[in-house]
Amino acid sequence: MGAFYHTTLQHHQATPTDQIVGTISLVYSDHHLDQKQQQTKTWADSVEIIKQFFDETKDTIFDLGSWGILYEYKIPRRAKRIDVVLISNNLIFVLEVKNHQNNFNLADSAQLEDYCLDLRDFHFESKDRIIIPILLCTNAQSISNEISKSNDIVQNTIFANSKNLSEIIHSITNLFADRTDNINFEDWNNSKYSPTPTIIEAAQVLYAGQNVSEISRSHAGAENLTSTTNAVIDAIKQAKRTKSKIICFITGVPGAGKTLAGLNIVHNRDFQSDNSELGVFLSGNSPLVKVLSEALSRDFSKREDVNKVEAKRRVKTFIHNVHEFIDAYYLDKTKTPFDRVLIYDEAQRAWTKEHKTKKSNGEITESEPEVLLSIMNRHDDWSVIIALVGGGQEINTGEAGLREWGKAIEDKFTNWKVYISQELKQGDHSTGNLTLFETIPKNVEVVENENLHLKVSIRSYKAQELSKWVGLVLENKSEEASKIFNDKLKHYPIFITRNLDTAKNWLKKKARGTRRIGIVASSGGRRLKAFGYDPFYGLRGDSSQDELGAWYLNPTDDVRSSNFLEIIATEYAVQGLEIDWAGIFWDTDLRRENGNWSFRQFKGTKWQTVADEQRKQFILNKYRVLLTRAREGAIIWVPNGDDNDKTRLSIFYNDIFDYLKSCGLKEI
Repeated sequence: MGAFYHTTLQHHQATPTDQIVGTISLVYSDHHLDQKQQQTKTWADSVEIIKQFFDETKDTIFDLGSWGILYEYKIPRRAKRIDVVLISNNLIFVLEVKNHQNNFNLADSAQLEDYCLDLRDFHFESKDRIIIPILLCTNAQSISNEISKSNDIVQNTIFANSKNLSEIIHSITNLFADRTDNINFEDWNNSKYSPTPTIIEAAQVLYAGQNVSEISRSHAGAENLTSTTNAVIDAIKQAKRTKSKIICFITGVPGAGKTLAGLNIVHNRDFQSDNSELGVFLSGNSPLVKVLSEALSRDFSKREDVNKVEAKRRVKTFIHNVHEFIDAYYLDKTKTPFDRVLIYDEAQRAWTKEHKTKKSNGEITESEPEVLLSIMNRHDDWSVIIALVGGGQEINTGEAGLREWGKAIEDKFTNWKVYISQELKQGDHSTGNLTLFETIPKNVEVVENENLHLKVSIRSYKAQELSKWVGLVLENKSEEASKIFNDKLKHYPIFITRNLDTAKNWLKKKARGTRRIGIVASSGGRRLKAFGYDPFYGLRGDSSQDELGAWYLNPTDDVRSSNFLEIIATEYAVQGLEIDWAGIFWDTDLRRENGNWSFRQFKGTKWQTVADEQRKQFILNKYRVLLTRAREGAIIWVPNGDDNDKTRLSIFYNDIFDYLKSCGLKEI
């Protein structure tokens, strides 16, 4: 961590430019980075610009010589470096320098803002300090900047050139002269930096051959993640050493990083002495497979300068659809998988025997847990299955749930040793109170390991209690939910509104840098159609890779992007994925009646009551998924209703709104 070069402005001014550039170049080379002649020239130009700034303001800015200056400050989550940071006693100036560039570019501005937002959220010494983003295009024409205080500690981006930089920094320094933060630039340079990678960022880092720990947050969640990874690696080594078969179940609260743990494990080389021991990552979550594949192919195409078709071909092996894996191995009983370690994401969504038989037109007559165990059981000596289990997220008919795995092991695969956490053995709030076995079978060896349960959410780094609050809301425990909301969710902004424009405007203000905003809703919320948002025509589980990629990855001005707030995404399109800020549109498929939840499905021209208990649970789980998709915060929109429309009566929506407010939500 830290900058390639840092010192005081006074010392910087007295040091020859070529000496400063030489020091930066040396550190750059030590990091095994390719250095081009143009890069050296860029550093020299930047040094001269800062020296010019010092000469022009040393008599007008108090104590300027004691300011700190840092070059090439690393941002781990972005795998990039900030060009220049200037630190006074009370302000942090972050400069993105575009030497000899004539125009201000939107992409450059977004990247700069991302750096600053990451400092705000993850950099300890930047906490509650004013951060000033300055996009410096040396040859650009001067433009008018509104230099005023923003409500956010990350101020609005300032656009500067080599001629007006000094004037701009002087004005900003005067504006914040009343602040006394006493920032020490040495402490700032050595600060703890604890980022939380998105699953897309983590996948890109792993595919590029880097260690995901370099972009992971060094707090309790990351420690838990590391402990879980180590526990599974130990189990793999034991299976190999003892020539045995082991299945590990990893559980955790929503957003705890189960998928990240799986990706981390499958790309871990600690247990791989040759290529025959490589692992395979499977998922039944089609949108997750498609989005990660699209993100990786885009990133690979850019890094390696290959066309998109070739990039898609190359990244195809990173993550596989479980149904394609089964089709490749199940029918040919003589075929043994190349991989000895199989990681199955969202294992609770594995299909039942009946559903698998139906979907395969009778060719496969076993449940998916039975199928996968039988395929991996073909190895003569050792093999390992790692099942990643998300509690309370079964949302499809035909999903077997966790108990089907226990049944398959107990009935047919007693030769497999089972590793589970205490939470999975006894049932736990965060795993939907599920257990693997009704009672521990005597003919199966079960080993407990506390590290197989991820207790801390890393998705919602501002609200580690979010999943617990959501659980209480859906369990009809408003008083307990309100207490947690007021005590534990103070730094996780989540609001409620009856006004659609209010919800959309709130979201738009959060779309800074490349932060993702988006609208999500239940696939059963069919009367949102009256407001122009019919989930049937939104993003679904069967949407194409191009459609999903556009929603999650495309820039704000693309009408297909989530940030454009035009295309709604259902629970099927967002499960296992995440955005930064979510607008949750609540319809009356899940409503309130007589102080309890009531369940509906829309058929033809009217709502019909849902009586089946499993389908009721699916509806609750849909909203559990939707309420836990946002990393940074959310706003819930509950429409006002229309008493002239029997399908949208005001009372339907009013009761939902009143209940959610009783759970702690504040109206805006």
